[in-house]
Amino acid sequence: MIATVQKERTRFLRFAVVGTIGAVIDFGIFNLLSSLAGIPAVIASMISFTCAVISNFTWNRFWTYPDSRSKKLSSQVIQFFVINLIGLGIRTPLFAGLEKLLTNIFYSILPAGFLVTPVFVAHNSSLAFVILVVMLWNFFANRYWTYNDVK
Repeated sequence: MIATVQKERTRFLRFAVVGTIGAVIDFGIFNLLSSLAGIPAVIASMISFTCAVISNFTWNRFWTYPDSRSKKLSSQVIQFFVINLIGLGIRTPLFAGLEKLLTNIFYSILPAGFLVTPVFVAHNSSLAFVILVVMLWNFFANRYWTYNDVK
């Protein structure tokens, strides 16, 4: 449907822009919590994800799907958050496993005294990967459930 319908391509591009804003929020809060506040990476990832979801819902409701108004706001909020809870369920174990694997890899390939630590590179590489995976899940699940009232 995205490949053949211009309006769906536009929606996907808007969803991607909203996702980019969410990713900036996600990365920013994650790095503040994990690097500066010393909060464990998996917990910091869950908190930053929640902050990004709040931003994403707001932007998607008013910009990506402005024509989605036949459902009550409360229903859409619940649907959006259910989909994102499933996304968090996908993201958290994937992030936990990947960041441990990448931390070991980056410790072995990055030279001592490198500009950033292997942990920083591993955390952010893992986060980038899981954001992309969950973005695809979120787009399709939200398009066909939360915003299924849009033609």
